Amino acid sequence: MNLAYRDIRHGLGRFLLTCVGLGLLLGVVLAMIGIYRGLVVEALTIARAPGVDLWVVEANTRGPFAEASRIPADTREAIARIAGVAAAGSITYQTVEAEYQERKLRLYVIGYEPTRPGGPPEIEEGHAIARSHFEMVADRSSGLVPKDRVRLGRDTFTVVGSTSRQVSSGGDPAVYITLQDAQKLQFDLAPPATRVQLARGAASTGRDTVNAVVARLHPNASPDAVAETVRRWKHLAAVTQEAQELILTRSLVDRARRQIGLFTSLLLTVSAVIIALIIYTMTMEKLKQIATLKLIGAPDRTIIGMIVQQALALGSIGFAIGATLIASIKDYFPRRVVLEPDNVLALGAIVIVVCLLASALGVRAALRIDPATALGG
Repeated sequence: MNLAYRDIRHGLGRFLLTCVGLGLLLGVVLAMIGIYRGLVVEALTIARAPGVDLWVVEANTRGPFAEASRIPADTREAIARIAGVAAAGSITYQTVEAEYQERKLRLYVIGYEPTRPGGPPEIEEGHAIARSHFEMVADRSSGLVPKDRVRLGRDTFTVVGSTSRQVSSGGDPAVYITLQDAQKLQFDLAPPATRVQLARGAASTGRDTVNAVVARLHPNASPDAVAETVRRWKHLAAVTQEAQELILTRSLVDRARRQIGLFTSLLLTVSAVIIALIIYTMTMEKLKQIATLKLIGAPDRTIIGMIVQQALALGSIGFAIGATLIASIKDYFPRRVVLEPDNVLALGAIVIVVCLLASALGVRAALRIDPATALGG
């Protein structure tokens, strides 16, 4: 006879309700781990989208993501002529709020040259930008679909294609437009501001400026060697793709990443304490039954096996409920939730270890029970 199974079946409703409560708590822990991983993935998405090896930015900056960066657009021609560079493209980044269907739409606008590096990695619906003006490729999370029209600045753009999972480090959906349209949107002053500048006698500033030049190298070229060649000019800075990703993870999202990591650790600690209390309470409620087992000659290993099996069943069922819940609703979170198999397995192993350690409290209490207790009132 399996005593753990018999005891669980005797109070099945209460046991399942406890498993559901524990599952919800573990689901929150798993969700925080997924948000933590998703924050890092989102931060690297835009930087990885062009599929380049080198970023050329303004001197003494780590732009274009960590700091502001502005360089002349013709820098691209100079970079393209460096030995080892296969292709180069100019690119701009800016955050814009637009009106769409009577609501504010916050977009991360990327301007690129359609025939050069810097565009969307994949078009899932529609087609890529084919005209030099007023066409757009939008991420699905923006709610924009092909043939939609949205106004950016003083111009109206038509969505011609859709991509997915292209968001900024702040979670804003990315949209791609041509470099000329992006420069006009970013650097042109509104008519009233232009008149004010002319009245002050200020010279009109040109918009032949970009935030960065991205370069794709030949397979046998060294990114560090090409970057050093660019730095020798002294008026430009060069960042390899590896260094760019390091800047993003250690600078741009570091505080948020550490805060979510700390909160996840606290949740995991609280979960461990709650599991220990649940198992200890379940054991204390059966003190008289355990005493009766001892009185009729049941060995200690039978009692220990009952407590450990119940603890493992509680943790396993609770974890399965939590993992299933989060896996089914993770796509409805406003930010990306990334559940990687190694993270899920690691949390499952932690839950099993916590259950085993927590059952030690119940085992200790059970082994100290006097069999004569069963004869009491």
